[in-house]
Amino acid sequence: MAGENEAQYRLSVLDLSPVPEGHTSGEALRNTLDLARLADALGYTRYWLAEHHNTPLIASSAPEIMIGHVASVTRAIRVGSGGIMLPNHSPLKVAEMFRVLEALHPGRIDLGLGRAPGTDPMTALALRRSREAVGADDFPQQFDELEAYLHGQQPKSALFQRIRAMPDDVAPPEIWILGSSDYSAQFSAQHGLRFAFAHHIQPWPAVAALRFYHENFKPSPELREPQSLIGVSVVCAETDERAWELARPLELTLLRFRMNKRGRLPSVEEASEYPYSAEERIMMRENHERMFVGSPATVRSKLTALAEQTAAREFVVTSMIYDHADRKHSYELLAEVFHLRPRS
Repeated sequence: MAGENEAQYRLSVLDLSPVPEGHTSGEALRNTLDLARLADALGYTRYWLAEHHNTPLIASSAPEIMIGHVASVTRAIRVGSGGIMLPNHSPLKVAEMFRVLEALHPGRIDLGLGRAPGTDPMTALALRRSREAVGADDFPQQFDELEAYLHGQQPKSALFQRIRAMPDDVAPPEIWILGSSDYSAQFSAQHGLRFAFAHHIQPWPAVAALRFYHENFKPSPELREPQSLIGVSVVCAETDERAWELARPLELTLLRFRMNKRGRLPSVEEASEYPYSAEERIMMRENHERMFVGSPATVRSKLTALAEQTAAREFVVTSMIYDHADRKHSYELLAEVFHLRPRS
């Protein structure tokens, strides 16, 4: 019975294409393709690519390009964005990019959308080209316009009513709203949309936000029942001790984020030798709340406990592990302990 119960949880991948110290961005992106093939074979549900800018740690600055490559080297796994930061783009351009992807890979494309810039304020200005655009709080209007283009409807703006997103003879991709706050939960519930909560970014509001979403969901023509998932940061190895050893680069990376320091993913050796101050050790322990580290049994126990609190039944897993072989093995262990069905 235990195996049957665990099988109800679905696992997916959120890949930031991390760039390890001593390696190149090209290697990181090729690692993404390699990991995607493995996830497809192991039975993961979806493979999401993130949008981040102006950081040497992450090679994933153009998820729409990587989605096409990942979908081309896999067969059954869904592929999408986790996410496209909608304020960085025009709704028409996003609609056309994902219509093309859906035309090439029908029934396999996800469009995950976020409100944040995925970068610092100055880089956001470079992306959006005006201070007014950086400061605008118009996500609902942008989303309405995007949804109209995706469904072949007329945008509300009279200026754009003669415009159609091409190609116009394909079905829209599966749409998800990504967020780490109650705002995204409210927006998703009100509009009858799928909701993905980024626990790995902001763990503290996760339970309340996901409960609100499920309790206040309003059915829509696209979705009759609430559908949610949780983005989690996982480092899994054969033992708890080995997993925490592999997690040291992540610990140092999260600390650097809080201190606004940029760099590539450090090795286990570099992270082990880092001279943490007493204050930094406090911050490092606080960051542990957004990490799930341990043996397969340990990680499974922690994740299922979170799922029971939130009513979500799918985890999209990001694993910031220095060595590519260790990162792949972490996903293999998770697939085994959650009884995923391998694809031939």
